[in-house]
Amino acid sequence: MRTRHRTAALLTALALAALTGCGAHVAEDGKGDSAKASASGHYPVTIENCGTKTTYDKAPRRVVTNDVGIADIMFALGLEDHMAGYVMPEYRGRIDAVAWKDAYGKVPWLAKKAITKEIALDARADLVFAGWNYGFGEDSDVTPASLKKLGIGSYVLTESCRNGTDGGKGTARGVMPPLDALYTDLRTLGKIFDVEDRADALIVKYRKQVADAQAKAPEDGARPTVFLYDGGQEKPMTSGRFAGPHDIITKAGGDHVMKDLKDSWTTVGWETVVEQNPDVIVINDYGTPTAEQKKSFLKSYAPLKNVSAIKNDRIFVMDYADLVESPRNPAAVTALAGYLRGVRGH
Repeated sequence: MRTRHRTAALLTALALAALTGCGAHVAEDGKGDSAKASASGHYPVTIENCGTKTTYDKAPRRVVTNDVGIADIMFALGLEDHMAGYVMPEYRGRIDAVAWKDAYGKVPWLAKKAITKEIALDARADLVFAGWNYGFGEDSDVTPASLKKLGIGSYVLTESCRNGTDGGKGTARGVMPPLDALYTDLRTLGKIFDVEDRADALIVKYRKQVADAQAKAPEDGARPTVFLYDGGQEKPMTSGRFAGPHDIITKAGGDHVMKDLKDSWTTVGWETVVEQNPDVIVINDYGTPTAEQKKSFLKSYAPLKNVSAIKNDRIFVMDYADLVESPRNPAAVTALAGYLRGVRGH
């Protein structure tokens, strides 16, 4: 009983600390309250994230992120000093190849699993930056609403905003093109943390990277068709028009065969893949199963034997960290564009 009472007291204390530390509240009228602005005159600021307006009276100081692409966004903006830690599985992609690699050693790696409320409380988080199916979910009871009850603010990855197109189920995700989602998050976080100049500079840089790759893309009639294979044997997990691979494929010069699927990451039937007959299959590599294991399965799976990508051995491997919403997306466009230039559409 004594342990239970101490635990309850600790949770209450942490929740109160988080409540006073964030300096954020949901805006009733989009104007915020009468809190005094900071010496710089930047605060209070009101932002809109996945349809919810929130006013910040100061920048969050103890942010906890979930998943690699989301940590990347914070690090690319130079916000590691505002972080209490990050949560992600063992696989992080090639962090040696990113400009913010040192931040991964500086900021605590809190857990190699999905975020929980206990992790956020133990870290004394004042803001959790995650996304639907990127840490947020009703099954785990880690949602913006449940965190708010603990006095912890939330920021939802824009790629994962729910769009209401699935008959009221509320799970279909995506409200804008994936690269626009990245630019939106950079711009919005720039406002929250008063680093708008950094955000704007990154957006200019990334837009140029994408434009340079796009300028070398083939004409529409010669574009190879591309299918993104995330995993799964009974049914393949893939990406629709609102997940990162859609823009990566199309900007790189490919024709995304799932472009009409109004969702982000979801499953389809193998018969759809056979019918689309893609020229190229891109494998999403997140470590387990390995990319080689996925490739072996695709090449040995009888229903795919006459698919163009399998017959011509056109399988391209990309890191998970390149394909989810992340500052790595523009470089991923360049990498895939280089591969697709050697492939002509069927």
